[in-house]
Amino acid sequence: MLKAEFSSSLQRVLKQQRNRILSLSSVLVLLILWFLLSALQWVPALFLPSPSAVWHKFMSVSQQGFMQATLWQHLAASIGRVMLALFAAIVVGVPLGLWMGLNKYARAILDPLVELLRPIPPLAYLPLLVIWFGIGESTKVLLIFFSILAPIIISSTHGVMSHQLNRERAAQSLGASRSQVLRYVILPTALPHIITGIRIGLGVGWSTLVAAELVAADRGIGFMVQSAAQFLITDTVVLGIIVIAVVAVAFELFLRWIQQQLSPWYGQQL
Repeated sequence: MLKAEFSSSLQRVLKQQRNRILSLSSVLVLLILWFLLSALQWVPALFLPSPSAVWHKFMSVSQQGFMQATLWQHLAASIGRVMLALFAAIVVGVPLGLWMGLNKYARAILDPLVELLRPIPPLAYLPLLVIWFGIGESTKVLLIFFSILAPIIISSTHGVMSHQLNRERAAQSLGASRSQVLRYVILPTALPHIITGIRIGLGVGWSTLVAAELVAADRGIGFMVQSAAQFLITDTVVLGIIVIAVVAVAFELFLRWIQQQLSPWYGQQL
């Protein structure tokens, strides 16, 4: 028995290591291709700067800054906007999603509104937000908030509706109250779906960041990229794109870790 468990654990570890090696290899191949394209001058430096040029720009922008702010100040401004919008979307979206999952009348009323909001590109209602709220910080945060909100509501609703009725009935037969059923049966089932919705929403919100920082921003990673593009400073543009991608991956890995810690049973075969 112990030998079988050890063999199973070893196979799982080897599989995880193999997947990590494959993931790192794909990134390494992309970097090698980028280096070859720039070294052989198949693409002009104006369109694709070399990795060394981007690295030197990273050092320069980190220390001396770009558009009156360092890279870290731009990044802090962007992360602050996204985190504020994400917090507001969680506070609003999770209770709404739970309510829709538990109450068929709430679901009938709110589901069409959520489905109408979900497919609208954030840029479509950007002009309306500017008219309503001006060009201040609230418009940027609201634009990101609306892009995050729908995935969180939908995933929370789906999480509640995916719980097994036989477990709920078993808890009720043992004398559990409605609040206890919600806490110990429904919420543990919905939690992984809620975190998945937060992961999706954060990805959408982070990608909306560039559009949000088009509105009279003076700091932000999206603002830095847009300003550099206007002056054809391609190495700064590439640097900004890399930073956006790296931060997005870091957010995703962190949320995956949170999901694994809070719901280790999710995705495991029983």
